[in-house]
Amino acid sequence: MDKKALLAVVLSVAVLILYQYFLVPKRAPVPAATVSQTAATSQMAANAPIAQEKPAAMAATSAAALSQGAQKTVPEHIVTVETDQYVARFSSVGGVPDYWMLKKFKGDTKQTKNQNVVILTPGGSPAPLALGLVSDFDAANLNFTVTGGGDLKLDKSHPEGKIVFEYTSGQALIRRTYTFHNGQYRVDLKDEVKGFPNYQITLGPDFGIYSREGGRGIHVGPVLLSGTDRIEVTPKKLEHGTISYTQDVKWIAQEDKYFCSAIVPHSKMDEAAAFMQNGNPIITFRAKNPSVEKFAIYAGPKKQSDLAALGSGLQYIVDFGFFSIIARPILWLLNLINGEIGNYGWSIIALTILIRIPFLPIVAKGQKSMKKLQMVQPMMQEIRQKYKKDPQRMQREMMELYKKHKVNPMGGCLPMLLQIPVFFALYKVLLIDVSLRGAPFALWITDLSQKDPYYVLPIIMGATMFLQQKMTPAAPGNPAQQKLMLFMPVIFTFMFLNFASGLVLYWLVNNMLSVAQQAYINKKVTV
Repeated sequence: MDKKALLAVVLSVAVLILYQYFLVPKRAPVPAATVSQTAATSQMAANAPIAQEKPAAMAATSAAALSQGAQKTVPEHIVTVETDQYVARFSSVGGVPDYWMLKKFKGDTKQTKNQNVVILTPGGSPAPLALGLVSDFDAANLNFTVTGGGDLKLDKSHPEGKIVFEYTSGQALIRRTYTFHNGQYRVDLKDEVKGFPNYQITLGPDFGIYSREGGRGIHVGPVLLSGTDRIEVTPKKLEHGTISYTQDVKWIAQEDKYFCSAIVPHSKMDEAAAFMQNGNPIITFRAKNPSVEKFAIYAGPKKQSDLAALGSGLQYIVDFGFFSIIARPILWLLNLINGEIGNYGWSIIALTILIRIPFLPIVAKGQKSMKKLQMVQPMMQEIRQKYKKDPQRMQREMMELYKKHKVNPMGGCLPMLLQIPVFFALYKVLLIDVSLRGAPFALWITDLSQKDPYYVLPIIMGATMFLQQKMTPAAPGNPAQQKLMLFMPVIFTFMFLNFASGLVLYWLVNNMLSVAQQAYINKKVTV
């Protein structure tokens, strides 16, 4: 029974790993902007008035003011903002950014490894942070007057700067004030609006996204936090038109695996709305009767400390899955260790040892139980032969034998069961945490978030797993089961070939610790 139970646990782990990496549907990339009949229909729904209309006279005046501003021929004014974290470019047309480059992150391919990550390029529609004040994003074509000086270059001696975009027409007023902070990915935005019935602001389809390549279990596109629920917005969800979210929406965002942009309102908005426009899923905040609307804007890496600093639970944009309650402390501990060591590879090794310590007594107890179970096999065989015609007596005698020699037939399974949540929590951390993106270890391992290019770590990991299997005491049983157990290292090796090298490193070190502990147990334990 112990052999069958252990086999069941091992196969369960294998199935879970296979499901997580190979069977979880690969998230499809968000399609490029292509106007279709479906998109046009959804766009019509999105363009409906945001709130109950003001009197017709005011709505007509507001629309006329926007139309007049869009027809102005004032030259476009470009303002560049540079901090130690990013370089951004803002246009007076719409008062919006059209370019955003991160200075501390490089591309992740051979062709882009020397190029900075760019999370916004010109041409997206609607533009990021574009405004809608009557319907749709009708303020996106307004040419604002720029005040507050020219280009900004922030550093330690000049840690803060502002750009003000202003538009007036009769009684209508729009004033957008951006405040930038050196050393932060946060930008404060204040919109002062007068003479318009509605207000909506969007992130557009591209802002915050470096790569649209969908990965297994990786969401690319709009996402929001409603209460405590992280909601991913996909084209499939929007097949039937606009979806409105009104229950305590704390932020809206655009994300890929490692980067994001987000809008965090300072006060409650009336709703967040998601819809299709130009073939892309779009997410917006909306409000009635606007006056002064304030937001924190984030554009940068999905780094927990930076996201948490904005408040409103923005750190939960990083989805660690079912075992997030374990993954977040593991990530905190990993970053703490790395702060001292300065190399994420060695930090993973140190973390593996630290995680192993609480399991030492449990693992030792399980290994001792397996060793003792092997030693009492001759006695168990005698009982089976003696009472083969009396199953109840056989069971009683077996239980007495287990009790006398302090053997737990299920003891070998418990350590593995307890370590499964830790494994999957660490799997998620190493899969999506931006800190490990491009983090080198040693020699040929130059990026712990990518697979080992020469498959050395997976092969060594498989060898240590095979050695562990050979050293682990096993009760005699079905020969087919025993062969399958010995074949498991081969299966795991092939599964780990494409895993992040950081995860393989964790499993390898864990195996080596298990081998050392098993060798000690085999030498010391007697019945």
